[in-house]
Amino acid sequence: MSLLSMGLEKCGLASDVISTLEGKMDSYINEIILFNSAYNLTNTSDHDELVVRHILDSLAAYGPIKALLQELEDQTSSSDLLIADIGSGGGLPGIPLAAAFPQYKFNLVERMSKRCAFLENCAAILGLKNVEVICSEAEKVPEKKYDLITFRAFRPLDQAMTKTLLKMVKDGAYLCAYKAKMDSITEEMQGIKNLVPEYKVQELFVPGLEDSQRNLVVIKK
Repeated sequence: MSLLSMGLEKCGLASDVISTLEGKMDSYINEIILFNSAYNLTNTSDHDELVVRHILDSLAAYGPIKALLQELEDQTSSSDLLIADIGSGGGLPGIPLAAAFPQYKFNLVERMSKRCAFLENCAAILGLKNVEVICSEAEKVPEKKYDLITFRAFRPLDQAMTKTLLKMVKDGAYLCAYKAKMDSITEEMQGIKNLVPEYKVQELFVPGLEDSQRNLVVIKK
């Protein structure tokens, strides 16, 4: 069993999901390795590091995000839900999540045109018909457009960025921020408590990164 397959299993994905997802993620990793030096997509081009630090790290939140999407489905149909990955960069976590949740529509929002071209190429190669690449700055995204927003290795949640993100989501929608150490999260959230008085932190288990703190900060509008 491959490192990727074992990791996906430990992330709690069902065997039928893994069977289709593994091939797509292998192809995606190959594209990152091929274009990384030109587009500066990730901080490594090592195959196993990409599996652990980027693919599995993105999909460690599969369970919590699935629960939120199912909750939102109680209010609308899955085909109407729209999810965004803000500051998508090389497509993390947006592409792994879109591949794992083919029943939902995803927008990958990225301001750099060359990275947008990479994302469009990946979506085509992986057959992700549920993905649309939005080449735009976050601040220019229409208001109240999304049901759930994710972001990882994006800007800190300061006053300006938090206001921008909260404008993007509908009432009752969610922001899901991939973050690391709990101390840093507490400090960051203290600085925006006037905008976000309540939030939840869900600890994430990333196979291969057992010694590193990984958390998902969930904010409901």
